[in-house]
Amino acid sequence: MRPRLKILLPRSLFGRAALILVLPIVTIQLIVSIAFIQRHFEGVTRQLSLGVIYEIELIRAQVERTGDLAGAFAEASGTAKAFGMTLLRPDPASVTAADKSGWQDLTAGVVIETLRSGLKGILSIDLQSVRSTVVLTVTTGPGPVQLLIPRARLSASNPHQLLVIMGLASALMTFIAYAFLRNQLRPIARLAAAATAFGKGEVVQYRPRGATEVRAAGAAFLDMRARIERAIETRTMMLSGISHDLRTPLTRLRLGLTMLPEDDEVAALLSDVAEMERMVDEFLAFARGDALDEPEMADPMALAQHVVENAGRAGHDVVLIPSAVPPAPMRMRPQSIVRALENLVGNGVRHGRHVSLSVQVTERQLRFVVEDDGPGIPHDKRETAVSPFARLDDARNRNAGNGAGLGLAIVADIARSHGGSLVLGQSERLGGLKAELRLAR
Repeated sequence: MRPRLKILLPRSLFGRAALILVLPIVTIQLIVSIAFIQRHFEGVTRQLSLGVIYEIELIRAQVERTGDLAGAFAEASGTAKAFGMTLLRPDPASVTAADKSGWQDLTAGVVIETLRSGLKGILSIDLQSVRSTVVLTVTTGPGPVQLLIPRARLSASNPHQLLVIMGLASALMTFIAYAFLRNQLRPIARLAAAATAFGKGEVVQYRPRGATEVRAAGAAFLDMRARIERAIETRTMMLSGISHDLRTPLTRLRLGLTMLPEDDEVAALLSDVAEMERMVDEFLAFARGDALDEPEMADPMALAQHVVENAGRAGHDVVLIPSAVPPAPMRMRPQSIVRALENLVGNGVRHGRHVSLSVQVTERQLRFVVEDDGPGIPHDKRETAVSPFARLDDARNRNAGNGAGLGLAIVADIARSHGGSLVLGQSERLGGLKAELRLAR
């Protein structure tokens, strides 16, 4: 029952807040309407109908005291007129025993019930044929007679006015509640938009507004954003400084080794220097992240095609799988996405022979999927694999390519800056690693 009820409830904060305000108002209006109409209007109608019954009995008594029907009408018509009624002689062929009332007549049932319970000899009660008039047919000694009774004498007038007034009042209060809620929830929506943008690596201008609690949440968000920016800047400066300082001695070592006579020992030392330079490059890439890459509209398929073409020129077997639903251009950092895809593709060709790249689109995500036929990464090692400087000792050693263990960490960092994530799994098609770069749409 609960899951079904949750489906019916609105998902947005504005919809739920509006429901909290409107639902009690509507419920109270319905309860008051039912109670007032059932008790007040029906009670008044019953009292009025009982009063009319005595008048009808008096008119019928006058009719029955006269021997013939013509004389009875002459005597009783004046009394009926004095009570605001009209006395008629009905056509016997048209007299039926069926009561008539409209479905929209809220008090018709009370009128008919009261008249029939308090007055004997009623042939029919017609509340529908003549507007604002009750046509009552009763039996008398000389024969049946009809009384045309104004409806206002039997029931409370205009019972629908209460419903109309309550409806208009409810609409007015709902409009006021809507305007108030919209004004109160707008600062929350702005805070959510600023937080979402920051999760994607974008810094938008935001100023706390609204109620005290919302302002406090906005101020806490700004403090948190400032601390995160300072932490990222400190990390970038530290790694950049270390990497830059290492380049000078490495350059001197390479220059000194190239001036020595060539032998196996010198070649091994030059290989070590080259490995250290690659590690320094990875440090710089990890420190730089996507700080120098501004968000812009880019075509995901074009970026994937560019990465595949570069891998093909390098002599690697990388194919781009066509997408069943081509993704539309979206806002991203294209240079960072290309760097992440190149890391994933490079990781695949280093540990396997065949690599495929595909682009998938869901309702909320854009996914770049890289698969290979290598040994893969065990399930219990995948979380460690995306950590900076982590080293795997099993079949798929990320450092077998003389790296610093930052390749997947860089990809995960780029994914997080786009509001997404890096998910590692097992490729069902090629049997190796399946890496999904997921970006929020």
